[in-house]
Amino acid sequence: MTGFAALVARDLRLALRQGSDAALVLIFYLLAVLLFPFGVGPEPNILARIAAGVLWVTALLAALLSLERLFAAEQEDGSLDQLALLPLPLGLVVLAKVLAHWLLAGLPLTLLAPLLAVALGMDPAGYPALVAALALGTPTLSLIGALGAALALGARRAGALLALLVLPLYIPVLIFGVAAVDAALAGFAAGPHLAILGALLLAALPLCPWAAAAALRQAIE
Repeated sequence: MTGFAALVARDLRLALRQGSDAALVLIFYLLAVLLFPFGVGPEPNILARIAAGVLWVTALLAALLSLERLFAAEQEDGSLDQLALLPLPLGLVVLAKVLAHWLLAGLPLTLLAPLLAVALGMDPAGYPALVAALALGTPTLSLIGALGAALALGARRAGALLALLVLPLYIPVLIFGVAAVDAALAGFAAGPHLAILGALLLAALPLCPWAAAAALRQAIE
């Protein structure tokens, strides 16, 4: 666990030292959400009705922005080989990078979402479900994204390939994330939808790092 925590701290330090990727994610999320009132009109009822979908889709796309460089920097400077030689299993190395990515991208998006929901006129009754759904869904997005980033590593136009790989896998998370908020807004229990999001996270937690580690071994060889 000491080595795992050291890897997470290393990635956080490197990302915060550069700062541009994390800031880009938040700026994109903010601007993309605030553009919708200009696109669909300032009608409050329409904005409130589509707010959950807007917040989820833009959060998904914002998280995708920073995934292309998840392993690319280590491959370029040769440190990917060193990471593979650590006494930690490569799957745990991937999991550490996923946790760092979520802390830098997923968690800020989750915390920012209620503020943007206010701008879209969402009923406050949906805020708890929105935060809970994003808190469960964004780690799954990072895990799936890590798998896609490992598979696309070294490919030409890796960003486009990454999007094609992961966006179809993001659809279940998107569906149940939006459904949880819509259920809360309609006065129904959001628990079943949140339970499915939790199940998706529990399924992705062991599978995605293991599959991503296998893809990274192929890239190293």
